[in-house]
Amino acid sequence: MSVSSVPVRYRDRPKGSESKLRTVHDGVRVLKTIGTLVKDYRPLPFFSLISAVLLLVSVILFLPIAAEFKATGLVPRFPTLIVSGFIAIAAIQVFGVGLTLDTQGKKSRQSFEIQMNLLTMMDHEDYVSKDGHNDG
Repeated sequence: MSVSSVPVRYRDRPKGSESKLRTVHDGVRVLKTIGTLVKDYRPLPFFSLISAVLLLVSVILFLPIAAEFKATGLVPRFPTLIVSGFIAIAAIQVFGVGLTLDTQGKKSRQSFEIQMNLLTMMDHEDYVSKDGHNDG
């Protein structure tokens, strides 16, 4: 590989011109890209984090209801109890999605490695047979 130095002249921005960079907009785009890459390449930690947050919200909603039920034997905020239950179910489902995607990713990588090994073996066999040194 050849490497060479290229001189670059630095100069200040011309007077009256404005930057095309938008700090917040570009920062949000970078964070979205990072999130997408983490989701695609590390699905189990990504979805586990989302699941943990959902489970925490569910527990926060449930604890006051459980304390009140223990004290009085009544559940006056029944809709909150239902929402808490649905959020807990969503947390379990999100965790299941993370497990599924993680398993699929591992299987895909294993399949790719097997295919690459087969191609390498086939290329090696073709090379040996063309060379005339095939012992088998």
